[in-house]
Amino acid sequence: MPMYQFEAMDRTGQEIKDVIEAPSEEDAQNTIKGMGYFVTKLSLKKGAAQATVAGAKKKRPFAMGGAKTKHICTFTRQLSILQDAGLPILRSLRILENNLKGGKLKNALMDICDEIETGSTLSEAMSKSPKVFSRLYVNMIKAGEAGGALETILQRLAEFLERAESLKRKVKGAMIYPVAVVLVATGILAGIMYFIVPTFKKMFDEFELKLPAPTVLLMAMSDYVVNYFWLMFLLPVVVWLIGKLIRKFKHGRMGFDMFIIKVPVFGSLVEKNILARTTRTLGTLVTSGVPILEALNITRETSGNAMFERIYTKVSEAIREGETIAKPMKENSYLGFHPMALFYWVWMGMFPGIMMLSVALTAGRGAGKSADGAPPKNAGGAGQLLMMSLGALAIGAFVCAAMYLLKTRSRVIDDLVVNMIDVGEETGELDTMLYKIADNYDEEVRVMTEGLTKLIEPLLIVFLGVAVGFIVVSLFMPLISLITNLSGNK
Repeated sequence: MPMYQFEAMDRTGQEIKDVIEAPSEEDAQNTIKGMGYFVTKLSLKKGAAQATVAGAKKKRPFAMGGAKTKHICTFTRQLSILQDAGLPILRSLRILENNLKGGKLKNALMDICDEIETGSTLSEAMSKSPKVFSRLYVNMIKAGEAGGALETILQRLAEFLERAESLKRKVKGAMIYPVAVVLVATGILAGIMYFIVPTFKKMFDEFELKLPAPTVLLMAMSDYVVNYFWLMFLLPVVVWLIGKLIRKFKHGRMGFDMFIIKVPVFGSLVEKNILARTTRTLGTLVTSGVPILEALNITRETSGNAMFERIYTKVSEAIREGETIAKPMKENSYLGFHPMALFYWVWMGMFPGIMMLSVALTAGRGAGKSADGAPPKNAGGAGQLLMMSLGALAIGAFVCAAMYLLKTRSRVIDDLVVNMIDVGEETGELDTMLYKIADNYDEEVRVMTEGLTKLIEPLLIVFLGVAVGFIVVSLFMPLISLITNLSGNK
């Protein structure tokens, strides 16, 4: 029969440590309660547990990837309910593990159960599955175990994860419609360029018409789509891979993260989303009793942005020297200048010009194909396109570089956050203030997401109208010239 070692308290509050023999953990707990003790810790004796685990270790099913956040949310909520009902932790985990389908979470729970049977605590066991349970998760469980309020901590953790997942779902859901419309519109325009415009180009070449600049641009865009359509699929992948490669380096990641939180339109949404997540994380950790330095380190690691990581690092260093949170947070929240961030801004400004330049070069090659060495009829239009492309390159780079330089003195954490944290520290209600900040920014993210979704729809309609109008006008201008010439000849 298995041997269990336990820690308990008697009616006078004296701590008792002993070993008991019982067929199961539940029976051991009932026996100890029958002796008049209140159980604080119960685990299978290490020697017996290791023999049991070695003799009957379950085979782990193969699983790819990580555990989904929504599955971890559900597991945390269910575990908090089982703990609130008074079930032993090992039995609760076994129940949840048996109800799960194969995957990373099920494998992690099987490992955790084995670890607990060998005498490990829940937090120690979870720390050995870092791909499933984050450092934030493990430290909150550890704080709950230390304070004897594991079920309360699990409830807070479940609420935290559910809020984060809810916000993520709202943002993703809001982006489905505009992304679908953009993809359909791109497909339609690409079809026009690939199948319809070349027919007109062939007709214009047969009549040897001198084409105006808009038509030359349209024909060049059509040639570009027909001859280099693979770039439409390859270019986004290449840009993504280059971005990933640059972000592997410390300065590359810092520059990109400084760029992304200040980029027009979407930067503010990203910044507020990070503020909501980090303040809620810090508030949850402080409420759970995690030491402030450890809480700041965990918050830094879960921020997902190098700029915010730098801010929380500076705050931690200042606290070690006796400072409060609010003052170093304000002092270190200025964006500042970073050469890689400037590179990203300049590249963003130059990108439309680069695309125009590639189309203009295509038009130049097409215009150069004239017979008998005569000057090409559309050389003038191609030359205008080339000059416009170079102008767009220069103007785009200058404007975006100026925008970035103006933003270097802006802050990523505004006075509202700093003042509320300052008040929270003064009154001893830091966790309450952090929750209020998170709720405020969650609401702002929700409102901004809905506003952007409503704004994108008319913008897409205007874009499609302008694109179709440009195609129609560009095709009809030479047609009108052709009809006029034919009527004059008659």
